[in-house]
Amino acid sequence: MTKLTLISSAIFSVLCSQSALAATVTGKVMDDKNQPIKNASIHVHGKNQSVKSNDLGEFAIDIDANSQLHISKDNYVDSRIAVSESSNNLSVSLKPTSVETVVVYASALHKNSLEMISPVSVLSGDELRNKSKPTLGETLKGLPGVNASYFGPVSSSPIIRGLDGPRVKITQNGLDASDASRIGPDHATSSDSLAAEQIEVLRGPSTLLYGSGAIGGVVNVVDNRIPTDNIDELTGAAEYSHDTVSNSNTVAAKLETGNEGFNFHFDGTKRSGDDYQTPTFTIADDDGDVETENSVENTFIDSETLNFGTSYVGDHLTIGFSYGSIDTDYGIPGHEHHHDHEGETEEEHAEHEDEAAEEPVYAHLEQDRWQGLVSYALHNNWIETINLRVGYTDYSHSEIEDGEIGTTFKNKTTEARLNVEHKFADWHGMMGYHYSDSDYDAIGEEAFTPASVTTTNALYLLEEREFGDVTVELGARVEDYKIESQITAHEHNHDEVEIDHSDEETIGYNESFTNLSASAGAIWKYKPGHSIATSISHSERAPLSAELLSNGLHIATGTYELGLGYNIEDNEAHFEPENIKQETSTNLDLSFRRFSGDFGYTVNFFYNDIKNFYFQENTGLVYDEEDGLESAIGAHDDAVAVYQFTSKDAELYGIEFDAHYQVTPSAMVKVFGDSTRAKLKDDEGNLPRIPANKLGSELQYDLGDLQLTLTGTHYFDQNDVTTFETQTDGYTLFDAQANYQLGLGSVDAQLYINVDNITDELGFVHSSFIKDKAPLPGRNFRFGVRGYF
Repeated sequence: MTKLTLISSAIFSVLCSQSALAATVTGKVMDDKNQPIKNASIHVHGKNQSVKSNDLGEFAIDIDANSQLHISKDNYVDSRIAVSESSNNLSVSLKPTSVETVVVYASALHKNSLEMISPVSVLSGDELRNKSKPTLGETLKGLPGVNASYFGPVSSSPIIRGLDGPRVKITQNGLDASDASRIGPDHATSSDSLAAEQIEVLRGPSTLLYGSGAIGGVVNVVDNRIPTDNIDELTGAAEYSHDTVSNSNTVAAKLETGNEGFNFHFDGTKRSGDDYQTPTFTIADDDGDVETENSVENTFIDSETLNFGTSYVGDHLTIGFSYGSIDTDYGIPGHEHHHDHEGETEEEHAEHEDEAAEEPVYAHLEQDRWQGLVSYALHNNWIETINLRVGYTDYSHSEIEDGEIGTTFKNKTTEARLNVEHKFADWHGMMGYHYSDSDYDAIGEEAFTPASVTTTNALYLLEEREFGDVTVELGARVEDYKIESQITAHEHNHDEVEIDHSDEETIGYNESFTNLSASAGAIWKYKPGHSIATSISHSERAPLSAELLSNGLHIATGTYELGLGYNIEDNEAHFEPENIKQETSTNLDLSFRRFSGDFGYTVNFFYNDIKNFYFQENTGLVYDEEDGLESAIGAHDDAVAVYQFTSKDAELYGIEFDAHYQVTPSAMVKVFGDSTRAKLKDDEGNLPRIPANKLGSELQYDLGDLQLTLTGTHYFDQNDVTTFETQTDGYTLFDAQANYQLGLGSVDAQLYINVDNITDELGFVHSSFIKDKAPLPGRNFRFGVRGYF
């Protein structure tokens, strides 16, 4: 017992050892012409403590141990300097950059966007506010390598390098959004871009920190609902905007205040809109008649979000929690129910059509989300910071049919992430533990995926070290993934159709997978403002319940879905989940970057080799409510195609780029684009619904208080299609923005007008499940005013 006590005391003394003597470090921040930089941020690494430089570039900050100062300023490259209690009269020189630098919270190691080895894009500040749309997919689709699934303007998820759904992790402050958007494309994401401080897009596998659901990338929505910096005065913001294409109105507000280390945050958003207008297009109805349309029916939205948060920020300890709620009604376009009209009179048929038109199907989304944060900065020789984030989300998505709830999808998620930031010799890194428990349920006639409980436990390690101008990064993760469900098996008896259509049998399913991930990368800053980055990663992913266990009619996509666990024999689906192999990705990235002077660029090349790639394949069968599965030849008109998840080897490769040139101090030109090729190996064809390549250009011009932006983006023809998939014609969109700064004393106010799709171009999104029924919106004028105090 004595020995155990001594060991415990020794460990505790190591963890808590730090100098008892506090010291003040002073210095001066200058630019490359030896001129002072005011309002530069000086931050003690690992602590929630920062100061600003004064008009002469001078600063003074307290430290209590050997530390690292992080000095940053907009339009300058960040600098990091090691300091001790004896450091004083520091001279810090910042080099100007032609692109904005921001800290990427999803990086875990406090890196800015120029230091990241993996390609990353960040939308923040006025750029985010000007490009913000109601959905994440539409907000981000202009970034290189990013597109949108587009199930109408109210449900649109990001696609990164051709991968979407369960392969793109959507997080809020590093924790899973925990909605049902990965179950079906008609399920909207619960993350609100309107209230975000910044949105980060990490391209390529990010499975080390975020798990197997990030095999394609991560979209992290960062907000300040749990303040991590002290707020010394009352600040706030408010915004109102109106969109003509859907007659929608949006109101958003934010308030923050604090006193003596205690901080408070509130934000809320209210948005309502009607069906959106489109250029004229034609569509065939269920009877084969062609109709002309100028809008997409059932695309209204009525949404409210409220968020509260509070925190205490001390020299070493930060603790806080937040609560957020979402309450949204939105229409689901293309959500049609198939009725058997055989034997009906024309009057009865017309009556059914009128009833469907009067009460369209819509979704009611509710979410309650709690998050907590505890962070402690030790600042000893080994352990720098211990950080714990926890979250609980109660999500519900109900589909309302004829005024009654038809199907309800529920997801209750508990998540915890414990990070320990450390430094061993010359290595700086992060070790952590990640826990997630997702309790999913679906009740109703469209519950095509059974209830399931998915639990993950993971350990991960991320380390980096500098070798002169080269920074090397290594990482690994081991994840235990467990899924439990009760499967209802249907055995159709065609010989006794008149007596009994089916017998049901309940089968308990319990399976575990071990997912291993590893990565190695490096960035070489071969001269100031220039770098080359490369990385290779190995990631494993087990199937989601929808990919593995689906067996039912998915009316939103107009298909009957079967999971990997089913085997079709003699037009019968049997649950035989043997030999399910994990999806395994080997990804190579190569990036070239320049960010100094008037000209800058980022060019990324990627190659992704994926074994056992899960995707939906048309079986050639159809499903009929009376006859079950049958051949499509001679089938009833109301029968729907049967798609089954299968796994085959695939490869995805491409390029994405973003270049800019500062023509004059007032004018900048940008060029951006991406190209993704996605196909099965062994000449088995193309993968379905891969976004078209795009190429765009943007002109920014400042006239004092007036900022003007003109953007043109061309989406090319998509001819690389799979079986039963149609080609999609290309289109070009032109957008314009004008922002005017108002001088209202202490209030920073801005008037703006955006004109989207100036030429009223008709465009169909190839990656959409309902592309022929829901083209992109037509010409839209967005008027708005925002203010900050």
